[in-house]
Amino acid sequence: MAADQLVNADDLEAPLISPAASYHDEHRSRIRRSTSNTTSQVALIGSNLCPIESLDYELVENDFLKQDWRSRGPGHIVQYVILKWTLCFLVGVLSGAVGFFNNLAVENIAGVKFVITSNMMLTRKFGWAFGVFAGTNFVLLMFASMITTFISPAAAGSGIPEVKAYLNGVDAPDIFSLKTFFVKVVGCIAAVSSSLCVGKAGPMIHTSACIASILGQGGSRKYKLTCKWLRYFKNDRDRRDLVTCGSGAGVAAAFRAPVGGVLFALECVSSWWRSALLWRAFFTTAVVVVILRALIDICNSGKCGLFGKGGLIMFDVTSADVTYHLIDLPPVLVLGVIGGILGSFYNFLLQKVLRVYNLINEKGHVCKLLLAASVSIFTSCCLFGLPWLASCKPCPAGLSEACPSIGRSGNFKKFQCAPDHYNDLASLFFNTNDDAIRNLYSAGTDNVFQKSSVFLFFIASYFLGIISYGLAVPSGLFVPVILTGATYGRLVGMLMGSHSTLNHGLFAVLGSASLLGGSMRMTVSVCVIILELTNNLLLLPLVMLVLLISKTVADVFNADVYDLLVKLKGLPYLEAHAEPYMRQLTVGDVVGGPLQIFNGVEKVSNIVHVLKTTGHHGFPVVDEPPFSSSPVLFGLILRAHLLVLLKKKTFLHACTLASIDVSKQFSAEDFAKRGSGKHENIEGIDLTAEEMDMFVDLHPYTNTSPYTVVETMSLAKALILFREVGLRHLLVIPKSSSRAPVVGILTRHDFMPEHILGAHPFLLQSRWKTIRLGKSNLIELFSGLC
Repeated sequence: MAADQLVNADDLEAPLISPAASYHDEHRSRIRRSTSNTTSQVALIGSNLCPIESLDYELVENDFLKQDWRSRGPGHIVQYVILKWTLCFLVGVLSGAVGFFNNLAVENIAGVKFVITSNMMLTRKFGWAFGVFAGTNFVLLMFASMITTFISPAAAGSGIPEVKAYLNGVDAPDIFSLKTFFVKVVGCIAAVSSSLCVGKAGPMIHTSACIASILGQGGSRKYKLTCKWLRYFKNDRDRRDLVTCGSGAGVAAAFRAPVGGVLFALECVSSWWRSALLWRAFFTTAVVVVILRALIDICNSGKCGLFGKGGLIMFDVTSADVTYHLIDLPPVLVLGVIGGILGSFYNFLLQKVLRVYNLINEKGHVCKLLLAASVSIFTSCCLFGLPWLASCKPCPAGLSEACPSIGRSGNFKKFQCAPDHYNDLASLFFNTNDDAIRNLYSAGTDNVFQKSSVFLFFIASYFLGIISYGLAVPSGLFVPVILTGATYGRLVGMLMGSHSTLNHGLFAVLGSASLLGGSMRMTVSVCVIILELTNNLLLLPLVMLVLLISKTVADVFNADVYDLLVKLKGLPYLEAHAEPYMRQLTVGDVVGGPLQIFNGVEKVSNIVHVLKTTGHHGFPVVDEPPFSSSPVLFGLILRAHLLVLLKKKTFLHACTLASIDVSKQFSAEDFAKRGSGKHENIEGIDLTAEEMDMFVDLHPYTNTSPYTVVETMSLAKALILFREVGLRHLLVIPKSSSRAPVVGILTRHDFMPEHILGAHPFLLQSRWKTIRLGKSNLIELFSGLC
């Protein structure tokens, strides 16, 4: 059932013009009797509910495009290859520049806020200090929330679920638009600078994907920023590859982790991968780190404002000779197990909170802003109030940095303490997330933090990270999870004491890895990112071990956080595997009707009627007498191509095959795919009564080799074909030649479990369910053992 667009049921009785030949009258009446498919497909994109549709990675093979391909010489092929590498280079340069700008802006904006607040604390003006701190946070967060709510709701959140769904074949309006790009950058800077417990890595991935998509679609027609030489990228397949490279560039820009960025794109967001794409993705991330390195050299000369280092994450956490022994394995195992439990519980709580936030956000813009305001005030109270619970400590002797650190970042914040004393909890709260992680990762600081302070910071960061995500602002989960994991890891290291030879900074690194594995369930990419962050390859065995354990434990309880977010948003994501119950059904069991079919030479009025009364994007074309001896499937024609034909008005006065050269009437650019979420509509085409009575020869524009399956094929087998090839339409043909040449069309919607189980509820008992650990499971397990 082709149900990948909204359908306007009010247009069912749109008037048609006078009849033509008898068999056309019969065909038209068949179209009129067909009831439209009224299934609408919507999902939560950012913070708004939006219509979505499928992408089509299949190459259209019709007579017109074949003729265009044959006309291209070796020069066009060379130009195409050069263009692909040039775009990857531009994506890397722009992503590196934007990542550097984001970090620099956050460090300086947040730095000014912390310096002013600390200066007021030095003069004992605690009330004014809290007012400035909370007021600045409130203004920054409300600014981020307002521009997101009123300008680009698609920019809310991390954007990773949307990028993941896009690379799986789901498109939505404005997810990669120019306004989304600007709101994502500015909103992320404001939100992170407001001391909200969110990160900038997720938004950076979405931002780089926006850069890749905008370049891939040739710029923006709306803002008159287009390039004709980008016409080779006017298809979903090339844009998909470029967005994949962009997502890897985002990770490289956020963490200076080029290899980790490539592996993140491979492991987390992409649904299709090949060796050529691996090479281009690696080239893109390499360009990113080169740009970052060049810009960091500028900062090293002290030209980057308050903090002078650009604020880019890089933690040299341990000495050059990391040593560990057999006695250290039990603590590492404990870290992995607890990290898996905490990560799965993090996902569980986050899912519950987001359901509540979605109900609040549905009530309108005012409720979105009130929710953001409430969380901002609560966060400011926690960050300013909790350090008062910590006792002051005297500054250690022989330090390489100032203690207490006044007017700058550092491990030693004075807060309310006496001279030559510092507040260790304030040193964590009154810093950006990057600097707090750096403090926790630092080697040689085993006596800097108190257990009670680290425990309080862990509890606060764990729950603040959960309630901060889901607001109508650009926000990420990656850095808050790293921060919370580092806190929990250091706490475990402090509790282990002399039972382990590992220092507390190394425990913090392993804690971050364990919580990332428990929440996000990424192993290879997280392992490499952690190694690139800490610049120490000696940590590899321990990081691998803790990731494997935490992921294994967490998988017992629930899915990874991005899968949960994709489902929560209602995005129709196709998994790489088919569930067992799908093998009990054939494609004929799920394909539905009515089926809208066009003749090879179709009347204009019939085409207009179908386009107005359905939201289908693909229509089978069947040749009937007198163009064939019997009804035969000629191919599939796309809605977008039909709109081009109607707009150009290449009509025939009689029901005959076109005798003119179509290459003289059209160019390949006429049929090129428009930008993400942008489409022509039938309402914008004006036709006269005389034109409505004319005909269109669809043969030159019909894809003559669409993918087809026999109606007896299992649904599981069809799903694998549909996903691996990246289809939007899969034609179902009959097993018997005596029937109509096409039974129906399978779309993404037909493979969704909700649709299948709704139509066949008896399959609920045989549905595959991942084993989850609960009370009943434990009882059954132990009773079985006994």
